[in-house]
Amino acid sequence: MPKKPIRDGFHLSNTRRNLPMNLLRLRERIMNEFRPMLHAHDVTEQQWRVLRVLQEAEELDARDVAERACILAPSLSRILKTLNARGLIETARDSSDGRRTMIRLSTAGNAFIERLTPESAASYARLEKIIGAGRMAELIDALAETLDLLDEAEES
Repeated sequence: MPKKPIRDGFHLSNTRRNLPMNLLRLRERIMNEFRPMLHAHDVTEQQWRVLRVLQEAEELDARDVAERACILAPSLSRILKTLNARGLIETARDSSDGRRTMIRLSTAGNAFIERLTPESAASYARLEKIIGAGRMAELIDALAETLDLLDEAEES
């Protein structure tokens, strides 16, 4: 049976050919490789994203952490409290703006990431064996380029 146009000739695609659905499926399949490692070290996916963002940036305010780690602000507050209680992050008031709280990895946070790095690398290696290193690099590049295009369009 032919599909009826929803609006202006637009048809809903089969969910196997739907970009949001395929991105979600891919995310879940990829994260299935990393979840056992995170679970074994008692860290959630969101906490890990925060730690990794802080490792790359050294110090950020909460708004920037939320944006870079793709976490909503209310969830971030809870995550930061947990990471702080575990001694993995440090917070301090911004010296130039006392309303802003700056967040950074603690020495223990850096050591935590270093302990998990070999396991994370092994997960990446398993994925590369399945997907292929070249294909994985192409996929990462294509996703980064697409995000850049969407960011540019949003800014204009």
